[in-house]
Amino acid sequence: MPAETARHPQIPGARIIDGRAVAAGLRARLAEAIAAAPFAPRLDVILVGADPASAVYVKAKEKAAREAGMVSQIHRLPAETGQAELLALIARLNADATVDGILVQLPLPAQIDQVAVIEAIDPAKDVDGFTLTNVGRLAAGLPGLVPCTPRGCMVLLRETLGDLRGKRAVVVGRSAIVGRPMAQLLVQADCTVAIAHSRSADPAGECRTADIVVAAAGRAGLVTADWIGPGAAVIDVGINRLADGRLVGDVAFEKVAAIAGAITPVPGGVGPMTIACLLENTLEAARRRRGLPLAAAAE
Repeated sequence: MPAETARHPQIPGARIIDGRAVAAGLRARLAEAIAAAPFAPRLDVILVGADPASAVYVKAKEKAAREAGMVSQIHRLPAETGQAELLALIARLNADATVDGILVQLPLPAQIDQVAVIEAIDPAKDVDGFTLTNVGRLAAGLPGLVPCTPRGCMVLLRETLGDLRGKRAVVVGRSAIVGRPMAQLLVQADCTVAIAHSRSADPAGECRTADIVVAAAGRAGLVTADWIGPGAAVIDVGINRLADGRLVGDVAFEKVAAIAGAITPVPGGVGPMTIACLLENTLEAARRRRGLPLAAAAE
């Protein structure tokens, strides 16, 4: 079923992928599945320090989890927390049979080794999909917990384009959190995939040949109209705050929207899908841990 799109009132021809609407539909289906289950999945989130953006994200995750019928527990630790103390908390949550999902909000303070913390999480409870076990399972095409943002992007692409087989896709950015897993998911969907990055000889040329462009470089306005071929689907993962306080993506939205066949806005595109897919991962983790079949909430 095609994703809900709308014409932008000031941009003739632009089709806007409404990530909020798609996410709301997914969250409603997840809530129905949870209400029908004999258990309530539990998501524990760890926040170290008082970074304002991180605090907003954690609050949004907690609200969404509870609205879906999950149990949500937030562990707020002071910024001076040592690595040993954080690892001890993770060990306790790993051993707690009532906990289905563990998420450590990033970034962490400088005194803490982020890789060591992520690797301390039980892969069966790693709802961010960041542990080497889940990264490896994704690379091998095996079942596992998939990073939430790439998973959300795939939902938007499938609902917008339908069958992705044979499409040419370019991912702009090669981060371990978005770019690389995004490329792997597109390969598994039978796309022909390229990754453009800061050392690519002609990233604009790569993108111009694509049916799908996923911008995940973390640079405001990097992808301009001359990067996009007519009718391409553009998924903008970037969230960049400008000096005037506005949030913008990695795509020069107004000009690209006049050329693309479909495009996500910022905000209101990928962001809501990330939280919805976190809930889906938590339900999936809960069902796997209990030996139950996985729900098909996103279908």
